[in-house]
Amino acid sequence: MEKEKPRWREVFDISLPLCLSYIPIGLACGVLLHAAGFNWLMTTLVSLLVFSGGAQFMIASMLVANAPMHTILIMLFFLELRYALLGSSLSQYMRGTSKKFLYLFAASLNDENYAVNYLKFATDKAWTPKDALLVEHYSLLFWTGANLIGSLIGNMITINLDIVDFALTALFLYMIVMQVKNVLTIVISFLAAVLAIIAMVLIKSTMGLVVATLLASLIGFMIEDYLVKHGREKGFLLKKIKPKASRKVISKSGE
Repeated sequence: MEKEKPRWREVFDISLPLCLSYIPIGLACGVLLHAAGFNWLMTTLVSLLVFSGGAQFMIASMLVANAPMHTILIMLFFLELRYALLGSSLSQYMRGTSKKFLYLFAASLNDENYAVNYLKFATDKAWTPKDALLVEHYSLLFWTGANLIGSLIGNMITINLDIVDFALTALFLYMIVMQVKNVLTIVISFLAAVLAIIAMVLIKSTMGLVVATLLASLIGFMIEDYLVKHGREKGFLLKKIKPKASRKVISKSGE
């Protein structure tokens, strides 16, 4: 008779694919942070305290560009603001937990472990807040370890700092593409790019990125709010963009 696995092992098996996926991108992030001037200790600390690939890539890029600290902090604030929404969607499953638990849970929340936990909470009645916290800590352990190893590897190789800008650009292009749901999103993305160029020229500082982000977000919100209030949800701008081949189409073609 097969011996039943302890709960921590079951949760580890569930989170293992996520943890393994962190290794290559974590190594790259560690190398880039080292190239930006972080030693292994600082890299470990920023991995533990920030725990966000997008934020850490952005920190490396903006430090290389000699951006002022207040600009970096403001950009980090707006970039990570999405976690308030992610966390609120999990709040219904956190009832009865202590404030200390909630602090630990919030501090180690990120996009990927949120997806795993949200799916488990929605489909598995036996999934508990403690299980969810374990998923977060397993992923944090793998991410921090990969960042640390990447930083140590960075001591042995020479990195062209131009790649930092390329890595961040590629990362944010990916994030934009994954969030495209309608034509309005595409329009506002291009508007944000144009406003960023104009603001950077006028302000002559990376603070222009913050101004452009706020303006584009405000304009996008106003347009969407106007269209919804006037019953134009199915108009051109809010028309949903769907892939040409859905699961239904693929399954039919395979029959």
